[in-house]
Amino acid sequence: MAFPAGFGWGAATAAYQVEGGWNADGKGPSVWDTFTHQGGERVFKNQTGDVACGSYTLWEEDLKCIKQLGLTHYRFSLSWSRLLPDGTTGFINQKGIAYYNKIIDDLLANGVIPIVTLYHFDLPQALEDQGGWLSEAVIDSFNKYAQFCFSTFGDRVKQWITINEPGILALFAYDLGMFPPGVPHFGTGGYQAAHNLIKAHARAWHSYDSLFRKEQKGMVSIALFSGWVEPADPNSMADQEAAKRAIAFQLDFFAKPIFIDGDYPEVVKSHVASMSKKQGYPSSRLPEFTEEEKKMIKGTADFFAMHYYTARLVKYRENEKGELGICQDAEVDFFPDPSWKSVDWVYMVPWGIRKLLKYIADMYNNPVIYITELGLPQKDPAPLDDTQRWEYFRQIFQELFKAIQLDKVNLKVCCMWSLLDNFEWTQGYSSRFGLFHVDFEDPARPRVPYTSAKEYAKIIRNNGLEGCL
Repeated sequence: MAFPAGFGWGAATAAYQVEGGWNADGKGPSVWDTFTHQGGERVFKNQTGDVACGSYTLWEEDLKCIKQLGLTHYRFSLSWSRLLPDGTTGFINQKGIAYYNKIIDDLLANGVIPIVTLYHFDLPQALEDQGGWLSEAVIDSFNKYAQFCFSTFGDRVKQWITINEPGILALFAYDLGMFPPGVPHFGTGGYQAAHNLIKAHARAWHSYDSLFRKEQKGMVSIALFSGWVEPADPNSMADQEAAKRAIAFQLDFFAKPIFIDGDYPEVVKSHVASMSKKQGYPSSRLPEFTEEEKKMIKGTADFFAMHYYTARLVKYRENEKGELGICQDAEVDFFPDPSWKSVDWVYMVPWGIRKLLKYIADMYNNPVIYITELGLPQKDPAPLDDTQRWEYFRQIFQELFKAIQLDKVNLKVCCMWSLLDNFEWTQGYSSRFGLFHVDFEDPARPRVPYTSAKEYAKIIRNNGLEGCL
């Protein structure tokens, strides 16, 4: 089961989740620094990313892990507030630049291609204080930050992700209030944040396109999260429509404007508008793009970057009481098939990724696809011999092989989440996604490979799986 020649095998991390050094060498506070320091059990056991994996001082150890696996690609994110402590180019932190220069240079010296994410949930606190992603002002701040990164690192970085999982960020941070700033705005904040995230991404893409592309010859995209969904009752028209809406609200909400026509899916617009009307709003809670904005947004991705973790069944659930919320607007209920095994929120449905890839290929004109995250956690304490987890990964790789060979999906890169066990947002260190085990009790933060890391290294060496379909 050999993958195409040149297929990219990677692993991913994010700055706040691995770096630590939260106030080292002039770094400014991010929203996650503020949020975790406020306590109140919003994060498992009030844990923080103050030290995390210590990657800010232990990069050499991370590099050893990358080389041990034989990765061809490594996806990591830049800490906006490590580079620009108050979020603006008014003060530039040279020590932050030096840290990321070393990572990029070391990767390239070892034949590893960096995929760099500009923003992975850790907004500088100074910008949150001015309204964060609910404020239009952040669009300009992000664009200036993106230009700064392109000009500083773009001579060597050729694969960029502007924003990680805008849908998850908008929902968890600005709608439900479970992520910083921790203030819920049910049914309104998520849409407003998503609207600004899309515009910020598009502005940054155009900046790259007009100012840097000719000389740097790189690519820019945005990383979209989506599970796969199936109608709970395949014979029910209501459930079939609910499944379509679930994907529209989750994936197409961002992908359709960026890849197709600059605007939200019709089903999303009509559902939010009719629900808003029922609730007595003078207009839809979903903001509208102007014609000029639609033109600016359309076509602003050079490849399709996607994340897959899990699947759900979906059924229609009427929002009779007119409750506020994004899931309530979609009128869908998500739940697992009772036969699916799970760890935490991740139900192990390997065939879901093939269906999602096929959906993207069919819906978005067979784009080049990068899987920029794909993983399965273990509960803490996690056994080093994670044979069961590896079996799931093996099945996932079989599905990727089928997607490429049978469905002719244009998949080029797969990055596992994550290189290291790390700070998993509100779950703290209780959920271990790493290919390498990290001992968070030991100040040296030793990295030890799980069985899955050793097996993944074999896949990379062989550029595929042994055996047959």
